[in-house]
Amino acid sequence: MQTSLQKGATQTVMKPIREVGIVGYGAYVPRYRLPAREISRIWHGGEDDLPLSEKAVPGLDEDTVTMSIEAARNALARAGINPQEIRAVWVGSESHPYAVKPTSAIVAEAIGVGPETQGADWEFACKAGTEAMQAAIALVGSGMANYAMAIGMDTAQGRPGDDLEYTAAAGGAAYILGPGEQSIARLEASYSFVTDTPDFWRRPQQRYPRHGGRFTGEPAYFRHSIAAAEHLMKALGYTPADFDWAVFHQPNVRFPLRLAAELGFSREQIAPGLLVNEIGNTYAGSSMIGFSAILDIAEPGQRVLQVSFGSGAGSDAFSWLITERLKACRQLAPLTRDYIARRHEIDYGLYVRYREKLHLH
Repeated sequence: MQTSLQKGATQTVMKPIREVGIVGYGAYVPRYRLPAREISRIWHGGEDDLPLSEKAVPGLDEDTVTMSIEAARNALARAGINPQEIRAVWVGSESHPYAVKPTSAIVAEAIGVGPETQGADWEFACKAGTEAMQAAIALVGSGMANYAMAIGMDTAQGRPGDDLEYTAAAGGAAYILGPGEQSIARLEASYSFVTDTPDFWRRPQQRYPRHGGRFTGEPAYFRHSIAAAEHLMKALGYTPADFDWAVFHQPNVRFPLRLAAELGFSREQIAPGLLVNEIGNTYAGSSMIGFSAILDIAEPGQRVLQVSFGSGAGSDAFSWLITERLKACRQLAPLTRDYIARRHEIDYGLYVRYREKLHLH
């Protein structure tokens, strides 16, 4: 499908030949929470304006692999399919535990997928998860597979004392893409928008990422997110009023609220998936886990706009139509809010230990 947009340019929205949708989904958030006031107390004497309330922190025995496995098992429970029918397991993350050893292979083995399957780790900053989702849609939509799994999961870190430390959190979600007639949310179309905008980066051997300060908003986050959302809506002939829900990447509380307003969405349309104030920015899992919170309450016939953002920079936008199948599978796995509710607060010292920020050798 093609549509002519501004200045005579021809833009292409992506729509598979075969109808594709989500047949199973699952989220995971670790139980530990670090209050933002603790970071401010240690580094800024408690005088900072806090960008959120608290963030989710992984325990000593948790990483991107273990959390991906939990989310994937929840997705499988809702899908009700044989794991060996899944022909691809793709994990998008900024925090794969191995530099050379695929997270995807460990996850696939743990959930009973394979060995006749694709496995790959995806990277594109915070949109690595939706990048994997785009590929899964293409694999199923081409007829090369009946089912493919896309995961967005992170155990993000910020340099001690940096603004990122307030928000860099842990969590994410897994989605199984399959035939449209079996779906709980059917894809209408998607669109991707990418430029070389170096707003956030990390060189090899550097422990913490660096960022371009105010440039992370403009021209990075807002330009790409707005372009992806507007191009997709125009191609489909939709306005914000045609969507019941919308979910955006959530680096902080302020950005998605401003983005929603600039696009013409109300606070009520984005409220169910706006989780950053409670769990932080889960990076590759951000729009993925926000979407899972919407699926936990969405009704058949409702439409959802999902827009991710990844520094570097790019954005993926999807239009999903909820089907009757969602209600029957929703209670087959823990809801996203169940994970958020089981919080256990820790102090900064325990956080430093859990995140291995102290180096003793």
